[in-house]
Amino acid sequence: MKKILYSFLGFCCTVISAQNVGLQTFASGFSSPVEIAHPPNDARLFVVQQSGLIRILNPNGTINTTPFLSLTSATIVSGGERGLLGLAFHPNYATNGYFYVNYTRAGDGATVIARYTVSSDPNIADASSGTVILTVAQPFTNHNGGSIKFGPDGYLYIGMGDGGSGGDPGNRSQNINENLGKMLRIDVDSASPYGIPPTNPYVGIAGNDEIWAIGLRNPWKFSFNRLNGDLWIADVGQNAIEEINKVSAPLPNTGLNFGWRCYEGNLAYNTSGCPDYASTHAPIAVYLHGTTNRCSITGGYFYTGTAYPNFTNKYIFADYCTGEIGWVNPDGSITWNYNGPNLITTFGQDKDGEILVIMGGVIYKMVDTLSVNDFGMKGIQVYPNPAKDELFIKNENNLMLTSIIITDLTGKVVLEQGLDVLETNQISVTSLSKGIYLATIEGVNGRVYQAKLIKD
Repeated sequence: MKKILYSFLGFCCTVISAQNVGLQTFASGFSSPVEIAHPPNDARLFVVQQSGLIRILNPNGTINTTPFLSLTSATIVSGGERGLLGLAFHPNYATNGYFYVNYTRAGDGATVIARYTVSSDPNIADASSGTVILTVAQPFTNHNGGSIKFGPDGYLYIGMGDGGSGGDPGNRSQNINENLGKMLRIDVDSASPYGIPPTNPYVGIAGNDEIWAIGLRNPWKFSFNRLNGDLWIADVGQNAIEEINKVSAPLPNTGLNFGWRCYEGNLAYNTSGCPDYASTHAPIAVYLHGTTNRCSITGGYFYTGTAYPNFTNKYIFADYCTGEIGWVNPDGSITWNYNGPNLITTFGQDKDGEILVIMGGVIYKMVDTLSVNDFGMKGIQVYPNPAKDELFIKNENNLMLTSIIITDLTGKVVLEQGLDVLETNQISVTSLSKGIYLATIEGVNGRVYQAKLIKD
């Protein structure tokens, strides 16, 4: 983050605009959510709130009343860019019950990586099981990173910002004796509190053994492609350029340098005592602030779902300040797809690879408005489409339907009406403005059916 995130533009000279990304409201009522994670092969989503709660969001959109974990002000300090920031479940969570959190510590604001264990109740953690495994001192209150993820190698990766202030005044990102401004990699299984992977680049050499890569400013969200292991890092820029880095699997062990403070994106920033740009790991895509009001990148995920083929082979991200959602194409160009009214703090990914978006306290499902059409496949007729004044819904298969919800492309509900299961339902759409909408028909047991609707 920069003002809580920050920075991006594509390497190609062309940035394309489109508008086929829509957001469907999935759940609301969260307070400052900053991360979504889930255990391996678990449909539940665990939502991290910056103030210290982890709450369980069920597949049907309900939220458990009792938090999964609650960390109080005695443990963490929150506000600004500090707080409970990251969550990762052990690959063997189903058998060992271990999960890991990243928070800024009360008292001194240090970054802490701690391990907890689930209790006998799968929906509640054992709050007394907290064990601190790694601490990194923080000289300032900003640029804390926050993301932690298990990589395809089974090691825990920790994204660390440069320590804060502006311009990396302590030259920490390039200093291999500092854990700030780095991607750390540790082995939580081989020793207590943790072991060092023997292939980490500075093992047995001058430098901190935990370091896997250097030269990061504030990696506000990184993620692994769940299918092939590629690593994607969104690194917030200083004041001009936001960058996205891709490291292809199998991940190298050679000590990558992502360039900061020497380079901001693909431009020189402060090159005193720095390596040549050619010897750093160049970003796959960047974007400029310029006159766009863009200011800070929110990293997301490479799409690996199956529901929306138009998203295939795209890395999806957002700009925090404008609420725009974009994606990186295979050639490194950026396509901006969605102009949101609200700040986007984080993305999530469910167990099937579908994308979730957080704006404020609301979690949305990201959908492709150009290809959504579940109705025809389920024997639901919605006509006419485009519609003018009235819309008719015919339920040919006698599905147990309960309501229709129509949202605009920002996810705002503009019409909601209950349905009669056995009859052809008539809906007045005269109140809707001309444009493209997403129609969601809900059924019993949390089932939903979706299609694009055009108001003429």
